[in-house]
Amino acid sequence: MANWVTFGRFVLLFGLLAIIYSGDPWLQLVNAPLTVFIIALDGVDGWVARRFNQETLFGATFDIAIDRIVETVLWVVLAHLGFIGVWIPLLFIIRGNLVDAIRSKGAAAGTAAFDMMQSPVGRFLVAGRFMRGFYAVLKAVTFAWILLWQPFPDIAPAFWAAHGFWLAAIGHGLAWASAAICVARGLPVIVEFCVNARKSHV
Repeated sequence: MANWVTFGRFVLLFGLLAIIYSGDPWLQLVNAPLTVFIIALDGVDGWVARRFNQETLFGATFDIAIDRIVETVLWVVLAHLGFIGVWIPLLFIIRGNLVDAIRSKGAAAGTAAFDMMQSPVGRFLVAGRFMRGFYAVLKAVTFAWILLWQPFPDIAPAFWAAHGFWLAAIGHGLAWASAAICVARGLPVIVEFCVNARKSHV
């Protein structure tokens, strides 16, 4: 059941993309709440897995894969539409590829991604529920905030002319904060992998 919830997020993502690119500003008012719903389901699939004792290595890996797809696609779309700089999706893609390559080693050994973290800093930043939740909320707010205002130049041009600069600036600030947390959560994975690799060759 938990994996079906995860798969549902994947399907809903394509619905969101269709709306974003629909060209219908009134339909695009759905962007923000649908984005929040898709990201909120990430917590639902984890709860379902724990509640019904369905926690598996496949489920954990599948969940992370869909997380990565959702966030990468949304960052690329926001850059494509000109809402953020292209460096942000590039940063997320590079960090994601590095971290996922490292985590594939753990998965091959039967270790779930978050169980690989050994240091207190790594466990807090990467595996801790607080930081995972905070990061998810930050990304949800960032995506929803930027997409919320997408149709306003068409449906409320006077409002956008008066306030659009600051609303867009807040979106940029949120995106930069998300990028900073992305790097902060990726570094412990890379550092621990390098340290462990070095120890194994000593």
